Amino acid sequence: MAREKIKIRKIDNATARQVTFSKRRRGLFKKAQELSILCDAEVGLIIFSSTGKLFQYSSSSMKDVIERRGLHSKSIQQNPDYPSIDLQLDGNADTARLSKQAAELSVQLRNMRGEDIDKLTVEELQKIESTLELGLNRVMEKKSQQIIEQINDLQQKGVKLMEENARLRQRVGMAWAGRSATNDSENAENTVFEDGQSSECISDISHLGGPQELNENDNISLKLGLPCSHWK
Repeated sequence: MAREKIKIRKIDNATARQVTFSKRRRGLFKKAQELSILCDAEVGLIIFSSTGKLFQYSSSSMKDVIERRGLHSKSIQQNPDYPSIDLQLDGNADTARLSKQAAELSVQLRNMRGEDIDKLTVEELQKIESTLELGLNRVMEKKSQQIIEQINDLQQKGVKLMEENARLRQRVGMAWAGRSATNDSENAENTVFEDGQSSECISDISHLGGPQELNENDNISLKLGLPCSHWK
């Protein structure tokens, strides 16, 4: 259903006029902000209400915008051949085309955010829905891809840690095996030394003579298995 065209004329009712002024003023400031962002333009807007109240918007600093406007006017006065802003806009078709595209993109952006959709048709709403679904599918696909890549990286790190753990276990096992071999060698040497000492003791006993030469203390030492150094 087409919107009814509003006749542009002064609103007689003061209350309705004030309400319309507030709504249109906010919309105008919003348009100025969007124009400044989309086109990287320096915008300055000054409004006086019917009651004399001042409202203003500036993309940077209102003072800087006014000073720049004054410098531009002086440049035009000093150089009459320099085209004015109005002539530049009228003679530049690209600027008009870009401004129109910026306005259309601004409307589409608001519609994507769910704003100003009350007067849209079913076909327009379906088109917005399809666009959002397509974008959502791409976002989910990219998200899944990144999750899979992160999982693969973690698995590779886990494999490397397991390999490093196995190498450390092998080194520890080799160290314990070498230590055990050293202990076994020392025990074998001690056993040989004790066997040699026992043989020496037996040899000493054989040189002492017969059993009649051993006294009572010697017999006790032999029975107790005392070292040869205790024999007299």
